[in-house]
Amino acid sequence: MGLGTVIRAAAAAWAFTFALQPALADIVVGQAAPFSGPLAPTGTHLRAGAQLYFDAVNAAGGVHGHKLRLVSQDDGYKAAETVRLVQAIIKENQPIAFFGLVGTGNIEALLKDRVLDASAIPLVAFRSGSSSVAGSGNPWLFSTRATYADEIAKILQQYVPLGYKRVAVLYQDDAFGLDGLAAAKAIARENGGELVAKAAYEKNTTKVEGAVKAIAAASPGLVLMVSNTAASAEFVRQFKATGKSAQLVSLSTTDAQQVVDKIGSEAAHGLAITQVVPAPRSISVPLVKEVHEAWKRASPKDIACNHTLIEGYLGAKVLVEAIRRAGPGAGPRKLRETLEGLRDYDAGGVVIGFSPNRHTGSRYVDIAIINREGALVR
Repeated sequence: MGLGTVIRAAAAAWAFTFALQPALADIVVGQAAPFSGPLAPTGTHLRAGAQLYFDAVNAAGGVHGHKLRLVSQDDGYKAAETVRLVQAIIKENQPIAFFGLVGTGNIEALLKDRVLDASAIPLVAFRSGSSSVAGSGNPWLFSTRATYADEIAKILQQYVPLGYKRVAVLYQDDAFGLDGLAAAKAIARENGGELVAKAAYEKNTTKVEGAVKAIAAASPGLVLMVSNTAASAEFVRQFKATGKSAQLVSLSTTDAQQVVDKIGSEAAHGLAITQVVPAPRSISVPLVKEVHEAWKRASPKDIACNHTLIEGYLGAKVLVEAIRRAGPGAGPRKLRETLEGLRDYDAGGVVIGFSPNRHTGSRYVDIAIINREGALVR
């Protein structure tokens, strides 16, 4: 038998043996988030941002030869559903981590039921900046966004010195809103402001009529909105209809384009919104340029290249970097240890860093405003 025949036979035998070997298991990442109801765009864009990055990684061979698979379930922004679905994903899919959960009360419910502690699975890049969550000290939580207190401090430190000393707060009547209200009270006082009105609206609704009436009656110079997009849009529309003049500023939980879509650019004009990731137009930032390129390649249907998409992409990039560094075959516990050692990670002009005592990885906050054309500009 000639050498060529031997080589061909060996190659055929290797190919046959390789074909019989089972494929490497996927690395599963779990998500329970709102894909229906008022916060559906938030959950949808966080998921889309993560999927853009996972798809790019998978196309390049995955992580240590494994493909990434995102298992997402719709919790409708209901805390009890979040707990139930997270438990189901743990049982059925054995994820290495959870990603992109949305809502202070929803994550508080997980902490109260000790779901993450019992499963020893980390939650990375969740959508809450409340002190009750980000400041809980829970060893399984890793945030890739600034806290709400950081956002509120940015607003008040910028506007109060300009003469906007009379401050009113619109807040969602739940843990998210109450946390923001408490921060606003303390930070306004520290910066020489005065809280002249506060008014709540019911979670998962746009019932802001009472809040509009109470806040308009106080004639504040600045209205700080601790609210989600649908309620924010309705409040802006109704408040402007009163004829009162005040600077309206919302936290990053409000999406500018959705506000414009809901109430029009004329009504939305002048609304300022804090941002915890660079603006989608800032293509000089490497992360933003990378997101745009991935978004154009994928051309996802009904998905905008907005701040929430960038936040999802950033969170996924941080998570995958930690999975890589954890090494082949690493599980959730090893991943948590690796995340705590992820210091000064440059994700493309945005630096994320954790430590055993610091699980909030970013303090990036900027403020942008909706112009007359309905675009968000700095």
